[in-house]
Amino acid sequence: MSERIEAVELRAALVRLRRGSGLPVVFGGLVQDGGLPLRIAELHGTVTPALRGLTVSPGNGLGGKCLALARPCAVTDYPVARHITHEYDLPVSAEGLRSVVAVPVVVRRQVRGVLYGALRDALPLGDRVLDAAVAAARDVEQALVVRDEARRPVEPPGPSWEEVRRAHGELRALAPRVGDAELRARLLAVCGRLESAAGVPAPVPGVTLTPRETDVLAAVASGATNAAAAQRLGLRPETVKGYLRSAMRKLGAHTRLEAVVAARRAGALP
Repeated sequence: MSERIEAVELRAALVRLRRGSGLPVVFGGLVQDGGLPLRIAELHGTVTPALRGLTVSPGNGLGGKCLALARPCAVTDYPVARHITHEYDLPVSAEGLRSVVAVPVVVRRQVRGVLYGALRDALPLGDRVLDAAVAAARDVEQALVVRDEARRPVEPPGPSWEEVRRAHGELRALAPRVGDAELRARLLAVCGRLESAAGVPAPVPGVTLTPRETDVLAAVASGATNAAAAQRLGLRPETVKGYLRSAMRKLGAHTRLEAVVAARRAGALP
């Protein structure tokens, strides 16, 4: 099941990359739990099967250089590029690719995949393309962090602690939909009591989350994707993403998981 979820996340990120960058060809793959090499599994805009299933080893070709260095790499004319090795020239040439960018998907300092974008002309790839590729890779990173956290066995503080957290998330999602102001206030008061159950909050100077930012973080803490959180809260996915980014900025977090952890430390979540 998790592999199917990862494939969906990768496919969606590549679609966003293609739209955001204007590149005609995008493709990529994730490193499976067994480790390297990486296998190209998702392709959009290709006209041959040459790249499908291609395995990429660290240090080999553009993607292998990206894997080894854990940073974005690009070439303007792949067949004659001097700063990469050329083990994969045959499939790349079969697809007619010239300008190529490769961006790593990095989770906890480990490269977990690579996203590629390409042109069939030897033209420089500008900042817009790189920004779109990095943003798409970050989306995949966040999805992998949430999946990893869900897999990780956690020693709960008490026998029903996860139930407390689940109830808190459901109440936060329910409260804004209650028309009765007094009842809504009572529901939020219950949420506050659950938040207090987390213990004495560590002070976070200058950090004040809005109710909607807290709602979104509560949904994320339960493992919900942006789309699932949007449906639960009656918001658009883009709006959820905006609230999440705002909360992450306030909390000094770089990932969804870091934001949840920081919010719990601040006493904003149980």
